[in-house]
Amino acid sequence: MNKTTWSIDQAHSDIAFKVKHMMISTVTGHFQDFTATATTEGDSFQNAHIEFTAKTDSINSKNADRDAHLKGEEFFNAAKYPEIKFVSKSFDGSQLVGDLTIREVTKEVSLDAEVSEVAVDPYGQSKVGIELRGEVNRKDFNLTWSAVTEAGNVVVSDKVKLVLDAQFIKQA
Repeated sequence: MNKTTWSIDQAHSDIAFKVKHMMISTVTGHFQDFTATATTEGDSFQNAHIEFTAKTDSINSKNADRDAHLKGEEFFNAAKYPEIKFVSKSFDGSQLVGDLTIREVTKEVSLDAEVSEVAVDPYGQSKVGIELRGEVNRKDFNLTWSAVTEAGNVVVSDKVKLVLDAQFIKQA
């Protein structure tokens, strides 16, 4: 069977994370600059190999001060660690397992996956959608900044939800 390469369609994809703020609300952040490829046998995503990179300097949480803090040394340290990387190890169509690297720390993560059927758009391009959901502990990646409010609430939860909604385009 022939290998097929798929590239992420940035205009129709969203790479986000969600984290509890002060344990009362959830804040969402997005990476604006990212790339991803998938290599498959034909059009089947069973056993696909997926690689993903996001630029840490492209984080957007709808708050300039918070974004500056996230890009700074206490969190992603975008100047020293410009990228977050993911390289898959296995993919059975419903579970994607791979190595996630943040701040030069690599940990295996498992993400729940939902893959759409391949569809052909009005321009003749074959496309597929992949939705990924998972959770990591930010402290596992040396994202250890912490503070406590006067009421005793943690400002930022250790648990971070990963939410990736991606559309891939089949390459010729």
